[in-house]
Formats: sequence, C-alpha cells, structure tokens
Amino acid sequence: MTEIRTPRLLLRRWHDDDLAPMADINADPRVMQWVEGGPVHDLDGTAEAIERWEEEWDDEGFGLFAVELLASGELAGFTGLSVPEFLPEVLPAVAISWRLGSQFWGQGYASEAAQATLEFALQDRGLDRVISIDRVGNQASANVIRKLGMVPERETTHPESGHPLRVHSIDLTEYEA
Repeated sequence: MTEIRTPRLLLRRWHDDDLAPMADINADPRVMQWVEGGPVHDLDGTAEAIERWEEEWDDEGFGLFAVELLASGELAGFTGLSVPEFLPEVLPAVAISWRLGSQFWGQGYASEAAQATLEFALQDRGLDRVISIDRVGNQASANVIRKLGMVPERETTHPESGHPLRVHSIDLTEYEA
C-alpha cells in the first residue's frame, strides 16, 4: 500500500469511510466552482469517482491520494496524479491535481500535499515530466502551481465547459535544479 507522510498529512489509498467526507467536499459549490465547469457531485457520483481513482492506481501505478490530517484523522480531500484524458492535446501526460474541503483552505495543506506528490511522481514513479491544469482565474491553484516550480506551457479551453485553462509543467531536470 502506497503512503506518503508529510509533517502534517498522510497521503494514502482510499478507505470505505472516506466516501461520506469526500462527498461533502464534492457537494460544496465553493469547492466545485473551479472543477469540471462547476457542478457539485452527490454521494453516488463521488463513489463512482473514487472507484475510478482506485482503478487508475491499479492500471497506472499512480493515482489520487486521500489526504488525511495526521493531527485529527480527518479527510481533507485529495491530491495525486492522473492521466488527463479529457484534454487529448496534452497527452501523453500525467497531471498533478488537488481538491480540499473549504475548511482546509489557506493553511498550506494543498502545497504540502502537492509537493510530496510531485516528488513521488519524479523520484519514486520515475516520471520525466508532470503537468498541472488549472482554470484561468483560480488564484489559489495558481499559487500552489507556482510553489511547485511549474512554468506555464499553454492556454486552452475545457472541451466540454469551454472554460479557459492554463497548462503548466515541470520536468525532472527543472525539479532537480
């Protein structure tokens, strides 16, 4: 079982009891305003998503980690790696992403989890390059991406919602520099 510990977080595979707290996060319009064009997800949609995330772990050897606070054991959301199949123009690529409950915003958890995940991608999984895709205007995600040392690569639009997106990247040599 793949786990990563940071000073404040445990990044781990998904447990059955993660469904309800992740569904609460996915049902929050403040969280979802920057995701997939903004629709919230219910319990069934969240269960399907977690199932897909776990399948990606099995198929690719990486996926989205559940992010747990070490101090309280609370599920804060996710961070991890996925193949951004919704955006064929960037393939083949592996993207790092995150989604945290709004009560966990502004405390550095996203940056801490994303940095650990980037190191996992480039050092442990042997990837040469990682991208991140954010919706233009999402300043919180842009800040995390900047802290990761990623550089803008291109602008595009979401193929379904039409929202403007920005693709950032970092490769192993840039990461090690």
